[in-house]
Amino acid sequence: MIILFGLGIELSPAHDIYTGPLLVAMPALASLTMGPKGTLSAAAGALAVSLTTTTLHEAWGGMLIYSNLLGLLVVSVASVITSKTVRARRQSELDQVRRVAVAAQRVLLRPVPARLGPVRAASMYLAAETGAQIGGDLYEAVQTRYGVRMIVGDVRGKGLPAVGLASAVLSAFREAVHYEDDLVEVVNHCAAALHRERAAPGAVDQDEREDQAEDFVTVLVAQVPDGFEVQVVNRGHPAPLLLRQGEVHALMPSSPLPPLGLDDFITGLPAKAESFPFAPGDRLLLHTDGVMEARNSDREFFALAEAMAAVPTCTPPQFLEQLHRALIRHTGGHLADDAAMLVVERLDEEAGNKQAAQLLPPEVTDRIDLPDTS
Repeated sequence: MIILFGLGIELSPAHDIYTGPLLVAMPALASLTMGPKGTLSAAAGALAVSLTTTTLHEAWGGMLIYSNLLGLLVVSVASVITSKTVRARRQSELDQVRRVAVAAQRVLLRPVPARLGPVRAASMYLAAETGAQIGGDLYEAVQTRYGVRMIVGDVRGKGLPAVGLASAVLSAFREAVHYEDDLVEVVNHCAAALHRERAAPGAVDQDEREDQAEDFVTVLVAQVPDGFEVQVVNRGHPAPLLLRQGEVHALMPSSPLPPLGLDDFITGLPAKAESFPFAPGDRLLLHTDGVMEARNSDREFFALAEAMAAVPTCTPPQFLEQLHRALIRHTGGHLADDAAMLVVERLDEEAGNKQAAQLLPPEVTDRIDLPDTS
């Protein structure tokens, strides 16, 4: 743009204005934001303007012209070298940040095991921002003495504060699931951890703290016990979808509850886990709103239930991959929000009991009565 501005001056009646210093500075300015190729292009453009205007105005022979060209050459060479160095340093820093993000994701959003007692499982996380690894969505599935316990959640907020809240909720869940027999108490531990994280001094700066005070977390906690049922506590989260014999059913709560962080809005009796049938062969999909609210170019939502019903018989990881492909086709590859999915498939009782006995340590299995399947 500046090169064109200089060319306009040289070709206008105001060509007496000397634009040499302006053109000499172009490669240096380009090196701040462009790579070596962009810097060379800027240098070539400045050189072309200098040669063109010098020829048009028949200004060859003056010492000032040769000084201008020499200065342009020196600045161009220095700018290309500088752009290479800066680009290499920025790439190294970016690679380091990505390695840290990958390591953080493995801790915060680790893939769930393929087999957990009476279920087969798979998980998937899709970041909306290019190059991002983690965000405000969370999920986990854990084998406990009470059954398989799962959580899916979504933090209202973005950036590092959202990651901090998600980490606090997940940490509380991973601890509480092993000693709290009541699923509601597990959720209460998550709510308490969220409150402590928002109130912790020094976690974020003042501006972020004011924003974080208004943040909340929608969560859905589910449990698959030994029987053919699934127990659910839903705190403001999208309802899980149950796929049974080609038909999809939403497990809607009978009494909607507010998300974690908005506990002042709870009135009446305390929440109780709700039970739904979960027979062998059924698949349960826990997901965040980034999946169901994904839009196409016509602003139409992604038909998640129809996409689930259209997936042919396959393993849970293949099932999620098919949903991922359908989601990418629908959005054209551009997600507006992070998306997380966790699917579990109920096995028959014999297979589930054998798998539970293999996965749990002896000190736990000694306290659980498994039916004799011999």
